Amino acid sequence: MAIVAAFGVYTCMYAFRRPFTVAQFDAAPVFGIDYKVALVSAQLIGYTLAKFLGISVIGRLAPQHRMAQLLAFMAAAGVSLALFAIVPPPWNILLLFANGIPLGLIWGIVFSYLEGRRSTELLGAGLCTTFVISSGLVKSAGAWIAAQPGVSPYSMPVLTALLFTPALLFFTLMLHRLPPPDVMDRSLRSERVPLPGHERRALWHHWWPALLPLVLVYAALTVFRDLRDNFAPELWRAFGYHSPGIFTTAEIPVALAVIVPLGILYRIQNNRMAFFTCIAIITTSIVLIAASSLLLKWRLVDGAAWMILSGMAVYAGYIPYNIMLFERLMAVFQIRANAGFFVYIADSVGYLGSVVVLLLKNFAVHTLPWQSFIMEFAVFLVLVCLPLLFFSVHYLLRRLPAETG
Repeated sequence: MAIVAAFGVYTCMYAFRRPFTVAQFDAAPVFGIDYKVALVSAQLIGYTLAKFLGISVIGRLAPQHRMAQLLAFMAAAGVSLALFAIVPPPWNILLLFANGIPLGLIWGIVFSYLEGRRSTELLGAGLCTTFVISSGLVKSAGAWIAAQPGVSPYSMPVLTALLFTPALLFFTLMLHRLPPPDVMDRSLRSERVPLPGHERRALWHHWWPALLPLVLVYAALTVFRDLRDNFAPELWRAFGYHSPGIFTTAEIPVALAVIVPLGILYRIQNNRMAFFTCIAIITTSIVLIAASSLLLKWRLVDGAAWMILSGMAVYAGYIPYNIMLFERLMAVFQIRANAGFFVYIADSVGYLGSVVVLLLKNFAVHTLPWQSFIMEFAVFLVLVCLPLLFFSVHYLLRRLPAETG
């Protein structure tokens, strides 16, 4: 029930966030920025701001307030989409900024129901398949709604959100009825507690040499994932595919492939072994991102194969960060906090990186096609991320005897 509830809630969140990316707008550029790039950037800036806010909001989240906060944030996101449909361009760009702020806090609330359990990896795997499947699903739904007579690209996002609203209410109630972690869960995993501000600062000060490199690697993976996801319509059209269903069908094999490393991690009971296995999977995923991009550049695979291969690779590295890496790190070193605190630090930097890269692409290399830009970024991943991972692992290995005996 927990997997179904978490998957359902987060899928509905995507219905409030992603459908606008499949619309074809005819609005003029804004201050030299392509209108769609401006929309994506505005929502990303709001989403990024939410991640910084979430370091505090999710770090001190009280269980009794979770359901009310979740529904209030989703309602605020829906109102923003409704206003987006009626406010003319370019002013409606501000409404996607407003839409991104509440949506950026949803993951932390949903995951707070799942963390700190013996089955957290399994439950989190179900939640994180939404990263792969749900984005394509709601894009297909949005593309279908946009194709209906009389539907404008500006009203399509709110109509898609309304379509998923009954399911959102149902799955939220189901999620809220989950029992809390039991005594065995708390003994095998560190207890999850809200942290006041001074304890959050002390925790970061103590662990920053290991956490900062991990956060920067996550930021690079987030940028690549966002580029591939936000501009999937442009990429698919460049590769010669135009069917709305391609957004869903292409992500199904990605989701199935990503389940394999998640299943491996779930089966590892030893927290120390699971943590370093997680690092190994992330490292492998970064290498595979670059390898698949080079294969496309050398024309050894076609565009559809690259979309699937790069999706498998990026999500194999991205998802463990969200549900396993910090979960097991806390268990190894018996850190009393909640995983959402660490993930929101990583998310805030990751989405800030996405905004910076989008603006860099628009102003500095605007003549470079999205396909070529993403290929070059894939090579950057390997050159930067592998040394960062090595530094973090080296530091943690040195701390293991002192921290765990």
